[in-house]
Amino acid sequence: MYSQEQVLEMIKEKNVEFLRLQFTDISGIVKNVAIPTTQIGKALKSGISFDGSSIEGFARIQESDMVLQPDLSTFSLLPWSNKDGSNEARVICDVHLPSGKPFPGDPRHVLRRQLDRARDMGFKMNVGPELEFFLFEQQNGGSATTPHDFGGYFDLGPVDLAEGVRREIVRALIQMGFTIEASHHEVARGQHEIDFVYDDALKNADKVVTFKYVTKTIAMQNGLRATFMPKPIYGAAGTGMHANISLFRGIENAFFDPETKWGISDLARFFVGGLIEHAPAITAIANPLINSYKRLVSGFEAPVYITWSGPNRSSLIRIPAGRGLSTRIEFRSPDPSCNPYLAFSVILAAGLDGIQRGIDPGDPVDLNVYHLSPGERKAMGIATLPANLKEALDCLEADKVIREALGEHVYENIMRLGLLEWEAYNTFVHPWEIERYINQF
Repeated sequence: MYSQEQVLEMIKEKNVEFLRLQFTDISGIVKNVAIPTTQIGKALKSGISFDGSSIEGFARIQESDMVLQPDLSTFSLLPWSNKDGSNEARVICDVHLPSGKPFPGDPRHVLRRQLDRARDMGFKMNVGPELEFFLFEQQNGGSATTPHDFGGYFDLGPVDLAEGVRREIVRALIQMGFTIEASHHEVARGQHEIDFVYDDALKNADKVVTFKYVTKTIAMQNGLRATFMPKPIYGAAGTGMHANISLFRGIENAFFDPETKWGISDLARFFVGGLIEHAPAITAIANPLINSYKRLVSGFEAPVYITWSGPNRSSLIRIPAGRGLSTRIEFRSPDPSCNPYLAFSVILAAGLDGIQRGIDPGDPVDLNVYHLSPGERKAMGIATLPANLKEALDCLEADKVIREALGEHVYENIMRLGLLEWEAYNTFVHPWEIERYINQF
C-alpha cells in the first residue's frame, strides 16, 4: 500500500493535476468525482462529501449525505495524457456515512463483510476472472453492432483486425499494475478476451471495474466502441466472465487433496455443493440484465444446467485440470455486466454455507448435458438456471443465505431495480413482435 508521502511524490513527479475518486453504484457502474491534487490532503483526512441520493440504489433524499474515503492501495496513474500534457490519477474509494461508519449499500463493503467472514473461518478467497467483450464500429454514436473484425477463436491478423487495440489495452492495464496472462480473439466476430492473474477477491473486483473502464476508453480513442453486454448479437456467442475461485489457508490451497479420486478436498466439494444449492439466487446477481438470459441458452457453451464436472464445459461448475496451488473451481455463469463486488460476495457466501453445512454435490456429471433429454435430466436430478430475470429475482427472494450476504439495503434495491426493469421490458413493443405479427393478424 502506498503511503501518503509516496502518493504525493508520484503526483509531483508525474505532473498530475487531477485525482479521480472512483466508486461503483449497486449496478456496478463506475462513478467518480475529480478533485485538484491540491485537495488530496483533505480527501485523505476527512474524505470528500457527495450527494448519495443522486446515485442509483444508494440513499433517499432525506438521508443523502455520504463521504468518499480513498483507499490508497488502489492509487494509479491513468495510462493516457490530457491534450495539454498534464496527467490524471485515480483512486478507488470506500463509501462511508457522515458518522464514519461504512455505508451498507457500498458494494465494496458488502464484499469486505464476506471476506471477513471467510477470514474468521481461516480462509482467504482468491478469484481469477476471465472477461470477454465485443469491439464494434462507431457509427455516429449509435448502437449498431457491426463487428470490428471477422476473426474467430484464437485467430490472428490480418483476420483479427483488433490485435493492435488489444495490445494497447494490455499495455495500459500493465501500467496500472495488472499482470496479464493472455490476450486473444474469442469465438464470435468482434469478440475478445484478456485474462489477468488470480488475486485476492477485493483486489480483483477492483481490477474488473478498472478493466472495463480502460477497455472502453482505449476503444473510444481508436474510433471503436467496447461493450460488455452479455448478448449483443443474435445467433453469436455471448460474453461471459467465468470466475476461477480458490480458498487458501495461509500458503496452502484448501481445495487440493492429492489423496482423493479427483484431487480435490472435501472442503472444495462442499463449496461446490453450496454453489449448486444457491445457484438460482446467485443468478440474479451474476446475470443482472434482461439481456443476460439471452446468453444463458443451450448451444453456445454458456451454462444452463446446474451440474459440476471436471473438464466438461456443459456444466455450470468445472474443476480445471491444474492441481496443487492451481486447484480451483470455475463458476461459469457470471457475465461482465454484473457488479463484481456483489457477484464475488454471493459466490463466497454460497460456498461458505456449503462448507459449514457439509453440502454434498454428488458425483460430477462428465457427459454433455446439452444432449440429454428432459426425462434423462430429470432422472439425474439436474436442475436448470432461471430462464429470465424475473425467475432469478424470485429465487433471490426465497434464498435467505444470499439475501443476508447482500444485506437488506442492497437486496431491497436489487429487487426494486430488477422488477422495474422487468416491467419495462414486458410492456415494451419490440421490433421482433412487429415483424412477426403485423401482417399476420
